[in-house]
Amino acid sequence: MEIEKKFEIKYLPSNLEQYKKKEIEQGYLCESPVVRIRKSNADYILTYKSMFGISKQMGKEANVCNEIEVLLDEKGFAHLKNKIDGHLIEKTRYLVPLTNQLTAELDIFHGYLEGLKFVEVEFDSEEKASEFCPPDWFGKDVTFDKRYANKNLAMVDSFSDMQYND
Repeated sequence: MEIEKKFEIKYLPSNLEQYKKKEIEQGYLCESPVVRIRKSNADYILTYKSMFGISKQMGKEANVCNEIEVLLDEKGFAHLKNKIDGHLIEKTRYLVPLTNQLTAELDIFHGYLEGLKFVEVEFDSEEKASEFCPPDWFGKDVTFDKRYANKNLAMVDSFSDMQYND
């Protein structure tokens, strides 16, 4: 199960180069349920995500999904990469340690999404998600803003093209 919250960024943390990072390419084969392929450094992964719903604890909300990951090899990834819908997303993900053994996954996008940056935090319980107090460099909570969903970002030609799909 995946429980996460997503935020815009007010400013980047200093000395990003000190943190572990992943160079990521990802594409989507299906939107509902989400079927995604990802190259993360030298790892190749096929992910299936199905939405459980929205956690509402103490007046705060988080996304809750079932997520299953299986390993691919480079050849399998390359084969599926030719079949994705929309665009291949390219980003650098910095893993920034937070308090309470949490990690901020700071995504800085490249290519057609150049200029887009946001951060996600995953939690091991709905209670911890509702109790989370973001650090100063986090901006507005965009957990439920469809514009920031990677599956939607893969379908636009640039971040400036994003519009609400209500």
